[in-house]
Amino acid sequence: MAQEQKEVRDLQEGNYVMIDDAACKIDAYSTAKPGKHGSAKARIEARGVFDGKKRSLSQPVDAKIRVPLINRKQGQIVSKESETVVQVMDLETFETITMEIPEDVEVEPDDEIEFLEFEGQRKVLE
Repeated sequence: MAQEQKEVRDLQEGNYVMIDDAACKIDAYSTAKPGKHGSAKARIEARGVFDGKKRSLSQPVDAKIRVPLINRKQGQIVSKESETVVQVMDLETFETITMEIPEDVEVEPDDEIEFLEFEGQRKVLE
């Protein structure tokens, strides 16, 4: 698995984190002061990288949390199968992958794109 462990206090907005076994990007990070009986708590609001779902998490700042290692890759459009499905050649491995693209992204064959990859999941960046 492409993951590592980090302390919650080392996270910040824009980082990736695993919540409910889904890779998420942190939208908001805040901490509450330590209470009478415990350590400071961090509240994390995040959105799933591949599914877009909002998730939240509350953990002590000294707790360990899993952080996904998401690869940012370059690809070239080989062909369009439909308006939302394209064949992409990974410019590093030269492997051809079928990917869905967001409806609002306009691409043509030979265009270069950037995409995220994590444990077999892929997402085109706009």
